[in-house]
Amino acid sequence: MSIDPVTSLAGISPLSSLTPLTAATNTSDPAADPAAGANFGGMVAQGLQKLQDAQNTADNLAVEAATGRLTDVHDYIIAATEANLATSLTVAVRNRALDAFNEIMRMQA
Repeated sequence: MSIDPVTSLAGISPLSSLTPLTAATNTSDPAADPAAGANFGGMVAQGLQKLQDAQNTADNLAVEAATGRLTDVHDYIIAATEANLATSLTVAVRNRALDAFNEIMRMQA
């Protein structure tokens, strides 16, 4: 079984499916558009839900492996690796966001 590392990471879409941002698609002021904040919040919530789902899948497969009900142990290894990678990515994004916030707070008005 081969795994495409781009599409198998906790349900993350491949880069080719992303639509590029252009000046024509974003003509409004993002600060004046309250829906933009809601979309970002929804995206964050969706990403965290995918992370939780990946961790739950890995946990369930670990229980099945420990009880002997799992026929292919490599399924657990793959799920655990995906959950680990998704957690690492989430922590890295959080750290970058906190660094950016702290930098903004250090700026003088």
